[in-house]
Amino acid sequence: MSQFSDAYNAIREISRYTYDWITSYVPTLRTNSDHTTRNYKIAVNLYIAYIEELGYDETNFNTSCFAANIVTQWLTWLKESRKCSNKTCNCRLASIKSLLKYFGIRNPTYRYLYQDVANSVKHLKETKSKVSGMTREAVKAIFSIPDTKTRKGLRDLTLMELEYGTATRIDEVLSLKIRQINLKADKPYVTVIGKGSKIRSAYLMSGLVTTLKKYIGTFHGEEPNPDDYLFYSSWHGEKAKLSQEAVRKRLKVYAAKAHEICPDVPLNLHSHMWRHAKATHWLEDGINIVEISKLLGHESLETTMKYQDITTKQQLAALATIEEEKNSSTVKLWKLPGAGNIRDYFNFI
Repeated sequence: MSQFSDAYNAIREISRYTYDWITSYVPTLRTNSDHTTRNYKIAVNLYIAYIEELGYDETNFNTSCFAANIVTQWLTWLKESRKCSNKTCNCRLASIKSLLKYFGIRNPTYRYLYQDVANSVKHLKETKSKVSGMTREAVKAIFSIPDTKTRKGLRDLTLMELEYGTATRIDEVLSLKIRQINLKADKPYVTVIGKGSKIRSAYLMSGLVTTLKKYIGTFHGEEPNPDDYLFYSSWHGEKAKLSQEAVRKRLKVYAAKAHEICPDVPLNLHSHMWRHAKATHWLEDGINIVEISKLLGHESLETTMKYQDITTKQQLAALATIEEEKNSSTVKLWKLPGAGNIRDYFNFI
């Protein structure tokens, strides 16, 4: 009976810590976004599924479920059973490491869990791949497809033009609210809240300003509510944030049609391609790689270097700036202070 009681207490404690981690701790991380939180939840769900396959339940649950050898086996399971790429496995591993680190913050006796995994479980080797971009002709072809005489067509064109014109991330665009759109300024801009809640201004070209004015007038009226999402879906009379899934579906439709008139249009079109395409076009227009990095909201120039197809000359010009970044800034690291299903206890994930 004591063993069952110990297992019950352990699973209750771990599930409570996990709930606090995902609801209170993760949102404070500088890299947090809706996408990040969703990936963390997926990783925990997959880990629970695996340890249940191993035979753990509420009668025998204990912290050995998070031993380094089990985490290593879980990565193999992700690759072989779930067909995850090495990059995806590494993302899942990072999520579990974050969770274990938080366990150590909440209960110092659990610090060894993170330390053992961090020291013993290595990231899988990734094959470096560049994000596919688009030619200017492909961009024009896609923009020609939406029927702006319809509400949905106007919305979709505005969304795509804004993504491309500002090179913003999809979550940054979908999170925009009316009060962040500044069209009456001498140099119109949108206020973007990026990763880690960092704020930057993205300036708008005249054509995009015209499109936005038409869109806002059509969808928000003459006196828009400043707290309404710029792009929304109506749900029982409420203006809910437009989902990334809805955007993905629309992009597939437009890509298929645009591909027929321009073979350069990728059939697997997704939102991040707008960002990469704009960055590439900025580079082709002679904008300095350092300035492009700032426009993209990258914390480090190294990120932009990996992200872009740049010439040797441009690489050499940027390397000096990278060294200056390394010498003048210190990366901030976290510091640690001092027979039911397991899933039943984690139904908040």
